[in-house]
Amino acid sequence: MPAFKKAVTFSYDDGVTQDQRLIDIFDRYGLKCTFNINSGLLGTANSLLREDVTVAHVKPRACEVRNIYKGHEIAAHTLTHPRLCSLPDEEVIRQVEEDRLALSELAGYEVVGMAYPGGGTNYDSRVVRLIREHTKIKYARTIISNNSFDLQDDLLEFRPTVYHHESMPALFEVGKRFLATEASAPQILYVWGHAYEFDIHNTWSQFEDFCRMISGHPDIFYGTNREVLLPD
Repeated sequence: MPAFKKAVTFSYDDGVTQDQRLIDIFDRYGLKCTFNINSGLLGTANSLLREDVTVAHVKPRACEVRNIYKGHEIAAHTLTHPRLCSLPDEEVIRQVEEDRLALSELAGYEVVGMAYPGGGTNYDSRVVRLIREHTKIKYARTIISNNSFDLQDDLLEFRPTVYHHESMPALFEVGKRFLATEASAPQILYVWGHAYEFDIHNTWSQFEDFCRMISGHPDIFYGTNREVLLPD
């Protein structure tokens, strides 16, 4: 059973250069995040078209990873961001475990977490079984937000509370509800997304307002996914 009654954690995917700006915000307010990285794509530079806006999707170099994410958690996101459900068993295992091992070397500690890559149906029971039986991943975040703060039994199908890019008003509503919660049992506010999404509608300042609101409360533990989901 976790020692905390209320905890806040964040999870951001893909390992992109916008993460550095996001980390500056988190560090300013004493918040902790887990960054899910594709080690096989490090050092690549691309762009994405999202909601008719072109945003940079540039990956840091491998030699930069440890310094950029210092003080936060590095987790796996597969080597090259494939749709795992479409892969044979051996490739699912390779994509996850080789990414985990490569990131462990870059991070300087054993990586044990991950986030499933891609949108839509991006995992299934077979993928979960392969990860459980053939890798050293201990928790894996889905993209299925559940709007809940309750603990969950299966950490390999972990459902976050809220996706930050769905709606900024909705994010604030969830945050205010969490702050008002009188916790009789452990409660977790888990926010996820991609740092490049803040560039689409320039919502950086709104998100900083959210971080300011949610931070600094003495009854809340602020930790990485690993610290919150796998307490000692």
